[in-house]
Amino acid sequence: MSHDEHDHDHEDHDHSGPLVELVTLRDWLRYAVTRFNRAQLFFGHGTDNAWDEAVYLMLHTLALPLDRLEPFMDACIPLDERETLLEIIDRRVESRMPAAYLTGEAWLAGYRFKVDPRVIVPRSYFAALLADGLSPWIDDPETVTRVADVCTGSGCLAIMMAHTFPNAEVDAVDLSADALAVATDNVADYGLEAQVHLHQGDALAPLAGQRYDLILSNPPYVTAEAMAALPAEYLHEPEMALAAGDDGLDVVRSLIAQARAHLNPGGLLMVEVGHNRHLVEAAFPDLPLTWLSDDHAEDMVFLLREDELP
Repeated sequence: MSHDEHDHDHEDHDHSGPLVELVTLRDWLRYAVTRFNRAQLFFGHGTDNAWDEAVYLMLHTLALPLDRLEPFMDACIPLDERETLLEIIDRRVESRMPAAYLTGEAWLAGYRFKVDPRVIVPRSYFAALLADGLSPWIDDPETVTRVADVCTGSGCLAIMMAHTFPNAEVDAVDLSADALAVATDNVADYGLEAQVHLHQGDALAPLAGQRYDLILSNPPYVTAEAMAALPAEYLHEPEMALAAGDDGLDVVRSLIAQARAHLNPGGLLMVEVGHNRHLVEAAFPDLPLTWLSDDHAEDMVFLLREDELP
């Protein structure tokens, strides 16, 4: 190849490919969705489809408002920003890492939380229930004075509980010191250090002698069979935040056994178990479980009153 031919070939290379051919945000979103679909990515950490995931990643990477897509769809993107877009798309596809870990944040019911692989990505059916003040199970959120969040992870539900129950002291527990380090940052970000208190330990053990109006938990509840079949995205999360024994009920058993000693008269235990209702009912056939439902989920959370617990 002559020198001229080499230069010409180099020019062609420089003037093709996504960095040159994709100009607008609309172009980049189309490209990202195609890449995500072809790679058969799994979406379950804040979004549930390739389009929403692409929109979130592109807007976050460009430091644009996450709720304002349309005004920017046909904006031309400078080359240096195109490079950052290509990088984030490549990382999502090649690493199979959840978007929240790539951006360092997760959103739940309008709340923003810092996250990284030390902690599970926030997601919970409690988010919508707390937004409604846990009505009708709690008459007046302002009369609640003590609540506990067991298996708090990033601290997301404890922080939401502090906002839902403004007069309540919130005790939040997790077995993982790494998770509590993340939770500490999130509690500080919301200025709730005086209201939310973090404790390290197994289930209710760190709360010996304490009683609450409400104990809430979104514990690990993935069965051994389901753990073996998890998509690659979930393998970036701490295993201890997901796995809960053969039937997924290791922590649930502990909560049910210990909760009554930690509840005030008339107090409530609420536990999220995902799609494991049948396993809970099989394990506790004599308990009068109440299954909560709302517009977002049905039969994912059970409730037991203090006098219904063993």
